[in-house]
Amino acid sequence: MIEFKNVKKVYKNGTVALDNVNLKIDDGEFVFIVGESGAGKTTMMKLLLREEKVTSGKLIVNGHNLAKLSSFRVPRYRREIGVVFQDFRLFKNKTVYENVAFAMRVLGVPAKLIRKRVPAILSTVNLADKQHRFPSELSGGEQQRVALARALANNPKTIIADEPTGNIDPKLSLEIMNLLIKINKLNKTVIVVTHEKNLVDYYQQRVVRLSDGKIYEDRVGGMFS
Repeated sequence: MIEFKNVKKVYKNGTVALDNVNLKIDDGEFVFIVGESGAGKTTMMKLLLREEKVTSGKLIVNGHNLAKLSSFRVPRYRREIGVVFQDFRLFKNKTVYENVAFAMRVLGVPAKLIRKRVPAILSTVNLADKQHRFPSELSGGEQQRVALARALANNPKTIIADEPTGNIDPKLSLEIMNLLIKINKLNKTVIVVTHEKNLVDYYQQRVVRLSDGKIYEDRVGGMFS
């Protein structure tokens, strides 16, 4: 479960990025976070990843109070979260298999388990036949699927996708979103930050709209006018 309790985030320059935010996301939910530039979406993601700390209030994620989480425990906490970025962030000199396996190796996962798990993950995102390809040999949609596979590598409880369809065409956007829906049905909590109204309208999931650092609306089904 993720819970923001009266969360306020004020940067050193005085900018109030989040102002008294209260939000609860249950395990296994699928939630779109939407809002204009500067609404507070990026700050919310940084707080969830513990790249920033709350100024006041509480942020509880899977039982962790992030306001009190010590720095040496942050890496372990982040293993519970998989992140998909708009710009893919793949290693250009590594194959599809190696990109996914790397995320496991850095956490000391045994080689035997890596050899078993990576093909299974690639199959989940429909890339089983591309495991020996390099990113430059893939389409934008395929690269995003590799990024998604890497986010799944360590079996996280939560997936955060930050504008996951921003660099791919509309048809491929549906493909990526369908995979995120599929992953959500595996009892993963999925949070998608997006500005694409058509996608939000199409999938009819819970939508949280931020505006000027506050939750403007929180409802199920469709985007906002």
